[in-house]
Amino acid sequence: MSNAAQHPEGLRQRIEQHLMRLDLVRPSFNLLLTARCYVAFMRKLLILVALIFPASAQAQMLLGNPHVVDGDTLAYNGTYVRLHGIDAVELDQECIRGGERWRCGEEAGTVLTELVARGTVNCRQMGYDQYGRAVAICSVDRLDLGKRMVQAGLAVTLPQYSRAYVADEQAAKAQQIGIWASEFEQPADYRAAHPQKALPQAPRRTEGRMPTIVPTSPTNEVYFRNCREARAAGYAPMYRGQPGYRPEMDGDNDGIACEPYRGR
Repeated sequence: MSNAAQHPEGLRQRIEQHLMRLDLVRPSFNLLLTARCYVAFMRKLLILVALIFPASAQAQMLLGNPHVVDGDTLAYNGTYVRLHGIDAVELDQECIRGGERWRCGEEAGTVLTELVARGTVNCRQMGYDQYGRAVAICSVDRLDLGKRMVQAGLAVTLPQYSRAYVADEQAAKAQQIGIWASEFEQPADYRAAHPQKALPQAPRRTEGRMPTIVPTSPTNEVYFRNCREARAAGYAPMYRGQPGYRPEMDGDNDGIACEPYRGR
């Protein structure tokens, strides 16, 4: 007969001791499992937040009183803002009107300055350009600044980014308003011929008030069929949530579309 059979009371005591140890260990083990599940849950939650909120982070409103850099660029205190969907003649650009030189670029800057002086400028950010400037739809007293510059015949449209002002451009061209009554070089061609003038200088911070920044719902009005078009337009790379970004253009699904090729 075995010792266990001979001493059933001792066996019972040993079993009870083992069960007591298990009862002591089980809460700690359950707590460890709970902690691990919590960490895993938080990781998934953070990934989900990262996927959802970059789009909202890119869309914001800038409210303030910027100064004018040229016919399509504003400067808040330390921040450049490029008007979305248009390309105004450059500040140093000249046109030929009536056989005489006309400083059309200066006039574009003057007209935009007069518009901005009407009141607080509201800019709804759409993304960034290749120079790191915010691209935005800006208005003052409900007047769309980009639309007004096109109507004044001092800017051409960029239909690859937005077709909102195409009809206004056609009307200005038909009525020969502004540059449409002159011989002029497309702003993009002018910049290509004068690359140093195309590079914006860093805006200086002053003692003036900073613009009010208000988050807003994003919109995506920019569409590219492929990365070649995006690069040609100067929009690449594009980050998730920025205008023009599409998952189909983000091959490795890292949130960056049309990023520079990295050789192995």
